Amino acid sequence: MLRFSTAGESHGESLVALLSGLPAGIPVDQSFLDHELWRRQQGYGRGGRMRIEKDTAHILSGVRHGHTIGSPIAMTLANKDWKNWEEILPVAEGDPEKHKAVTSPRPGHADLAGALKYNFPDARYILERASARESAARVACGAVAKMLLRALRIEVASHVTRVGGAELSREATFQEIAALASREDVLLACVDPESEARMKAEVDVALRTGDTIGGIFEVVVHGLPPGIGTHVNWDERLDGLLAQAVMSLQAVKAVELGRGVTAAQSPGSKVHDAIGYTSGDVGDLAAGGPFTKFTREHNNAGGLEGGISNGEDLVIRGYLKPISTLRRPLASVSFETREATKASYERSDVCVVPAAGVAAEAMVALTVARSLLEKFGGDSLHELHRNYTGYCHQISTY
Repeated sequence: MLRFSTAGESHGESLVALLSGLPAGIPVDQSFLDHELWRRQQGYGRGGRMRIEKDTAHILSGVRHGHTIGSPIAMTLANKDWKNWEEILPVAEGDPEKHKAVTSPRPGHADLAGALKYNFPDARYILERASARESAARVACGAVAKMLLRALRIEVASHVTRVGGAELSREATFQEIAALASREDVLLACVDPESEARMKAEVDVALRTGDTIGGIFEVVVHGLPPGIGTHVNWDERLDGLLAQAVMSLQAVKAVELGRGVTAAQSPGSKVHDAIGYTSGDVGDLAAGGPFTKFTREHNNAGGLEGGISNGEDLVIRGYLKPISTLRRPLASVSFETREATKASYERSDVCVVPAAGVAAEAMVALTVARSLLEKFGGDSLHELHRNYTGYCHQISTY
């Protein structure tokens, strides 16, 4: 089973990422891995921390001569800000006078709930692990999962469809979405310049007023054949696995698959994707489909029916709340005096919707890769590819 875990704190010495269960023989591209980490750091409205950190993944194990070897992959991502926190957050006891306590919890953050849970007198240790800085380690793991998917000609990409009240005004093609990953000026990762300009104006208002702003990102998986996932057990449904994976990201408060939100207020005749059939060639399977002669008029289902992929693009949207650290802090209560005060302020961002989309790509890639490995197995990429190609041929001749 493909598994991953992360460790580390926001201002600790480094983040740690551990990924196990990948077959041997997957080409590992260090430049691609680091570019994914770079993408997570970009976007209009990011804070000062992103000018400090230049994330790169240091691979310790599981990769030799540029390929996976079947054993667990361990990576570290150094925190350059550590030099400013080494005496504040030492591993040993250190000097208590140098500790930077967080004594007034921020509404919307894990501060208060975590301090109550662990019986801490302040929220510093909660903040350090609950921070979205942790998502950088997820992106590192997701980048390696993408390398597996690319070997099967499956792609994962994301874009921003809404920031505050500004929304993408048209549909986007997968080619447009995928092209965003190579942009040097990420801005707000929107495929339409006019819509992006309106989104930027929303961020500018938040910047001027000391506020923060959220939005919606969309992750698309292209080239996935039908039959991935299952309907037979509740905890094996691909839709449920994807929803949990994206919901686990910091600040995500809702997940939508396909047109799930508008479908709830529409008649069935306008929701379900009518099925057709073509007698033509299904195309070159080696190029990533199409895999079947069955066709769909639309993709309102987002590529998933009954917990199973149906051959259309997977479409997953994450609804991101505004960041909970505001330069104009909200009302809070002091841990020390129990009196009313203003919430603590930690250096933070104003808008992170594009970065959240990159982190969600990683979670989706890891989830899809796990489902593929569970279905097709294989201790080597060669064995996996053989099993996968045989299944695709079966689908194409159904």
